[in-house]
Amino acid sequence: MTDTIDWFAGDPRTNRERMLAGDLYIADDPDNARIARRAAQLTDLYHRTWLTDEALARPMLAELLGSLGQDAVIKPPMLVDYGEQLFVGARTFINFGLTALDVARITIGEDCQIGPNVQLLTATHPIDPGTRRAGLEGSQPITIGDNVWLGGGVIVCPGVTIGDNTIIGAGCVVTRDVPANVVAAGSPARVIRTITQPESEQ
Repeated sequence: MTDTIDWFAGDPRTNRERMLAGDLYIADDPDNARIARRAAQLTDLYHRTWLTDEALARPMLAELLGSLGQDAVIKPPMLVDYGEQLFVGARTFINFGLTALDVARITIGEDCQIGPNVQLLTATHPIDPGTRRAGLEGSQPITIGDNVWLGGGVIVCPGVTIGDNTIIGAGCVVTRDVPANVVAAGSPARVIRTITQPESEQ
């Protein structure tokens, strides 16, 4: 039976160390639990403080995230797994309702526009039923380039990279990499045009 298998025989690492390495792990690590609780507390404090004083709330957001670029804005509410693996570039604007499952690193470049209710999901689960039932899970990082626009409700799946200047239409599910300088739409998202002309001519 699956519950008698020693999935990590010969591997001395903690489940947190396996998670950070991008390997399969079980989400019972006490350090992960502590960091997740801290993230929930900081997120709640950021939300409540932002309602009355955005300037006072910003240091809380900076403490929560892996990095927060100059003049970047994240409007609450937002939800994260840990916060520490979410990196946001300068001047990026993230609208209400971001969900960032940052089991693996999520990198958002500079000058991005992220619409409301966007989901950035790095967490994965095994296809094999027995392994999944045993509680093993994994992750793959997400990378979003500079000057990317994600429309409202976009879902970015594990392991996806989106190139610079690209636009992802509202409601898209992005299941594979999207190159730079294109517009993608649909579900799953597919490239529908290339961005060629200067912005002033659009």
